[in-house]
Amino acid sequence: MNEDLILPLLIIVRGLTARARTRVSDSGDGGVSTLEMVIITLGLIAVATLLVTAITLAVTRRTDQIK
Repeated sequence: MNEDLILPLLIIVRGLTARARTRVSDSGDGGVSTLEMVIITLGLIAVATLLVTAITLAVTRRTDQIK
């Protein structure tokens, strides 16, 4: 279960990171706009939230198995 959730999340994180790098190199001023940074930040927060949720569920299930 965890691998099924974690792998797509890692792909999303890498995609967002690559997109941010590409946008920085493509833009004429060499920077990223505020809106782009907000979108990337919200995406990373969403990914982190899903990752924490997956880990919490895995730990809870394992703890219940031990009991």
